[in-house]
Amino acid sequence: MKKSLRMGLLLVLLCPLCAMAQSVLDGTWKIDTNKVDMPKKPDVIVLQNGTYQCQTCAPAISVKADGQDHPVTGHPYFDTVAILVVDDHTMKETQKKNGKVVGTTTTTVAADGKTAHFEFTDSSNTNAAPVTGKGDLKQVAQGPAGSHAVSGSWVTTGLSGFSDNGLLFTYKDAGGMLSMTTPTGQSFQVKTDGTEAPYQGDPGITTVTVKQVGKGSIVETDKRDGKVIAVIKSTVSPDGKAMKILYEDKLRGETMSYVAEKQ
Repeated sequence: MKKSLRMGLLLVLLCPLCAMAQSVLDGTWKIDTNKVDMPKKPDVIVLQNGTYQCQTCAPAISVKADGQDHPVTGHPYFDTVAILVVDDHTMKETQKKNGKVVGTTTTTVAADGKTAHFEFTDSSNTNAAPVTGKGDLKQVAQGPAGSHAVSGSWVTTGLSGFSDNGLLFTYKDAGGMLSMTTPTGQSFQVKTDGTEAPYQGDPGITTVTVKQVGKGSIVETDKRDGKVIAVIKSTVSPDGKAMKILYEDKLRGETMSYVAEKQ
């Protein structure tokens, strides 16, 4: 009886320590598209005289808008772009890599030219089913006189209809070694002391570092061939149910934030 009592007391005393051993980062998280603060920097598009230009793409894109595949360089996720003018308010973009379609986006501008709606499929960094979704745009500056309705400066005002595989990610922190996986095949395993490690399954990211900056907060730095392309700070709420994420896009010089909910 005394031995059982002692063991019982020991388990009670150790339980809080067991709970503390589990990181607040652990688990599967899902981005809430209703809690996304999109970048304030607009995308600048010009479609005119048979040519399509994405002036704010990194690097910028300029191709003929004839529905045919045209090579582009400097983009790890695709190597050709085809722009099809469907009508005077609608444009479809198709991206390919090594001859395979990796992304499509159809954008339709409203009759007044002030808003637009887009729908997309994206398998450019996906090792499974494509990510799909849609969203809405607002024009903040008009395009050149006589250009297609899609021309101008646009900011994203809303996202919806995203497939779950584009919203979910899983963390596991085992004694200072953090692993991350996604349904689309991205992953890494890295020490949370800033040590660099390979980033797997994403053609646009080669290495990653993660630095623990608090009990429930980490800073992730993504690199491509040694160049920093993104810095992501993630902070778990005190109740452990939500994660606030601030994403800095170093290539485009813009930031966005969003919230992921614990599943």
